[in-house]
Amino acid sequence: MFEFRLGVEDLAATWFAYSPLQETVLGLRARRWTWYYPEQQPWIAGWQDRWETLDTALLDALITPNAFVPDFLTPRPAVPRPDFHDELAELARTPPEEVRTDVLAAYSGDGSPLPPVLTALVDRPVELRDRVAETLSAYWTRCLAPAWWPRAREVLEADLAHRGRMLSERGSEGLFADLDERISWRAGVLRLNDSNPAVQALGTSVDVAGRGLVLIPTLAGIGAQTDITQDGPPLIAYPARGRATMGEGLPGGTGPGAAPAALVGLVGAARARLLVLLASPASTTELAQRLGVTPGAVSRHLGALASAGLLDRTRHGRRVLYRRSALGDALTCRQG
Repeated sequence: MFEFRLGVEDLAATWFAYSPLQETVLGLRARRWTWYYPEQQPWIAGWQDRWETLDTALLDALITPNAFVPDFLTPRPAVPRPDFHDELAELARTPPEEVRTDVLAAYSGDGSPLPPVLTALVDRPVELRDRVAETLSAYWTRCLAPAWWPRAREVLEADLAHRGRMLSERGSEGLFADLDERISWRAGVLRLNDSNPAVQALGTSVDVAGRGLVLIPTLAGIGAQTDITQDGPPLIAYPARGRATMGEGLPGGTGPGAAPAALVGLVGAARARLLVLLASPASTTELAQRLGVTPGAVSRHLGALASAGLLDRTRHGRRVLYRRSALGDALTCRQG
């Protein structure tokens, strides 16, 4: 458990942002952990030929086997809607020793050896930094910018609009309660269950002390996480609301329109959509955020599907996770 103590000034200085560079870097996780990012797989398949023209060894090495990322790759956004090329220019100005330190720290924290491409470059940090910047620029231009980013930006903008409504209608308590199930708010203290060892090592609480708070929706997050290691106000990244819709309308997509017609006819569109998504475990809150609906609406459908034997429930601490049962798998795959 990590706690932020926020005063009135901190709440007034809390602001939202998103980062195209962070989405670019952290989104590389979706290639490796496909079951966590089903909505991204149609996009990845669609640009596979272009991906193979890139420096894929370096891109793969930017994410450690346990999903850590060197800090210099994800500079904190300075404005709510930064431009990718401006962020990349900031990355390209990273001091060489910081590049080396961050790469070694990420892999040391992960407990994994450096991949060969990083072993060859880590002691030549200027060359490494410049090659990373060039490779990320090519990846953005060839794969993300033409169609993926416009769609991703729509989802992120919709999240910001929703958060603004929540804040105006329900205040800070309503805003924080709606962000992620790892987050809770009470009596001026924001609590976050962040399992990141780097965060846990820094202690259990921080006084925001007039610095404000930055909240960042992301398509690459599995749950809310924090970063208090950089200069400036503390930051919390949380899974963007409606991110499951990224796959809508694409071949093999996992969005609301992707459920087979026969399955929709059998159980209804909403429940068919949940069965498609629950090939991997998820909680009620996670599903609600991915689909951009209320947890109550999701809960009713999950209860009906579980009662019919199409879902299994498992408890992990305070979280209840749902996943398709063997019967649910058979029904979904047969209908597909």
